[in-house]
Amino acid sequence: MKKRKELKRDKVAGTPAGIRESLKKATTEMLVLFLLERKPMYTYEMMQTIKLMSDGKISLTNLYIAIYRLEDFQFIRKDFEELSDENRTRIYFSITENGRLYLRRLIDEYREFTQAVEEILKTQFPLTPLE
Repeated sequence: MKKRKELKRDKVAGTPAGIRESLKKATTEMLVLFLLERKPMYTYEMMQTIKLMSDGKISLTNLYIAIYRLEDFQFIRKDFEELSDENRTRIYFSITENGRLYLRRLIDEYREFTQAVEEILKTQFPLTPLE
């Protein structure tokens, strides 16, 4: 059995990096669908685009789990393949109509949740107890 300090998740638990990792996991599918709504892309292109669009603040190093999950739920599909200059096969994905609907729901939920968090963070102390 691994010791607690050896577990990967414990390296960021209890640090500001921990919330960053949790937020990345929570928003990855939404970001992938957002990009694919604009145009078909391959996985590495998505990772680079997210990094560029966030000015380097969001770096997703492994989208494959999200890609497979979105594909299993038929929110995205393999669109086409091409051979890169380096002789690597690039698989382009595109969003499905169900994926577009799912993206709208994710964005709505994300905005509702983050707005509620912002309202809480704006609260001035002392709080009056709920009765």
